[in-house]
Amino acid sequence: MADPGPWKAIRDRKLAERSSRIPLSWRLSSPPLPDTLDVRSIPQTCGVLTLQELSITENYDATSLAEAIRSKSLTAEQVTIAFCKRAALAQQVCNCLTEIFFDKAIERAKWLDQELKRTDRTIGPLHGVPVSLKDTFKVAGYDASIGIASLAENPAKENSLLVNILLEAGAVLYCKTNVPQTLMALDSDNNIFGRVLNPRNTKLTAGGSSGGEGALAAMRGSVLGVGTDVGGSIRIPAMCNGLYGIKPSFQRIPYAGQENGSKEGASKIGLPASAGPITASLRDCEMFFKVVAESRPWERDPSLALGDWEQQEEVEKKPVIGVIRRDEIIEPLPPVSAALEETVQNLRKAGVEVVEINAPAFKKCQSLANSFFGIDGANYMFDLLEKTNEPLTNWLSTRLRRKSPISLDKLVEIHARKTEIETEMLKIWKDPKTGRKIDAIILPVAPHPVPPIDRWNGVSYTSSFVLLDYPAGTLPVRDFKESDLKGEMRDSKPLGNWDKPNRELWDKKTIDRNVYLNSKLSIQVVAPKLQERRLYQAMALIDGVIQQGSQGAKSKL
Repeated sequence: MADPGPWKAIRDRKLAERSSRIPLSWRLSSPPLPDTLDVRSIPQTCGVLTLQELSITENYDATSLAEAIRSKSLTAEQVTIAFCKRAALAQQVCNCLTEIFFDKAIERAKWLDQELKRTDRTIGPLHGVPVSLKDTFKVAGYDASIGIASLAENPAKENSLLVNILLEAGAVLYCKTNVPQTLMALDSDNNIFGRVLNPRNTKLTAGGSSGGEGALAAMRGSVLGVGTDVGGSIRIPAMCNGLYGIKPSFQRIPYAGQENGSKEGASKIGLPASAGPITASLRDCEMFFKVVAESRPWERDPSLALGDWEQQEEVEKKPVIGVIRRDEIIEPLPPVSAALEETVQNLRKAGVEVVEINAPAFKKCQSLANSFFGIDGANYMFDLLEKTNEPLTNWLSTRLRRKSPISLDKLVEIHARKTEIETEMLKIWKDPKTGRKIDAIILPVAPHPVPPIDRWNGVSYTSSFVLLDYPAGTLPVRDFKESDLKGEMRDSKPLGNWDKPNRELWDKKTIDRNVYLNSKLSIQVVAPKLQERRLYQAMALIDGVIQQGSQGAKSKL
């Protein structure tokens, strides 16, 4: 029998290491029953968390936790222990963690409490706030393996820049979260740590590539998570888990010093990834951006643009919101169109002007983005896998293969096409009838609801804004209801190869639509390049309409 290679032995050691870092007293007495699809209530019923710890993890967001620690109504130690315990529970039911450093987190929290007592001052705006990180971020002393055996058992010697900024702001780092093999899948599964499960419904995908962050936040095991996005990897897990998530323009938040399974410098000729927040509270996204901006990261990372948060553009006093209903590549399924239309109607009832946007260049974005994703032919990634004879996961095995790198002439050509599309898309930011500025645009996050495991279809609605480098965010709208099961597609031929499998996610012959019940329907909000504050304000406006109803939102305008 052929030697399978060392990857399985590495996997076994990593799994044992991860398990050993969860205290026995924090472990479930038995796993959830196989027919338990929604596992979010387990922390409330398992007896591991005290009443105070349940309150800390369920009744606060990052903003209010920072204030509670600052006012000394809670200690950093109390907060950190609560979230470490809840993260441990989330791991046991969702498999969302990779690296665990609870002991160091609690040690740091005690030090922060001592400093606050000694000086009567916090060391920064995140003093004592627990922050979870996607596995791509390097934390000194811990692996950044991204679920690949050849990158495991090689602890980082120094922190990623953003990690240092968070620590300087007073954050407590306590865990890193699971990702898909190669970071090129929309379902977070790898050979080393296994598959992340969606806590709302374990039959549905948790998304990727920041799927561990999404599941952890949905379990309330993280109050502020940081993911990355180069095709939808913040926005898609946010949608799958009913959360807020923002992908900024790549020059806004430090990405330096991360492990992403590619050669150093590759992003300079490809599409750079962005780092951003995944949270259960929209205002915590603003908190994150403010904290990073206040650190003046452009003085430490040459790829970043100068810009304080308050210096960025705001939405107009009488905002105009655009709507793009389809990308002409994949037709949105009825529940997706319904959630978008409900948002449009509620905005109009609230007195917000909403205009239809015609964006013919939008349909050109996805194929060009795919050209950028394939620049090196996946050769560097295959080299990493072959070092330990590690196979591709089942989903990737039929979709990814080693190819020749792109030629210089072809690279120049796709960059020229990118500039053409970027220029053409600038037109969408003005109302063609009135010339008024469009403050933000709403559209689907995906053309389908949260799908079953390994059935995510197409990323054209998200990767297009990586190509364009527009900041974009996911905004939850409402739960999928029984009435949503009734809508039907127009009787027409599929638009193309991507549209056909999308329709199969609604065809009663190929799926039981009931699987979507109680998942979250979301929309995407987009703003122009490097206008994260404008994006946040538009999201806050729209969220106010969704959360408070049109009358409450109208009174704010």
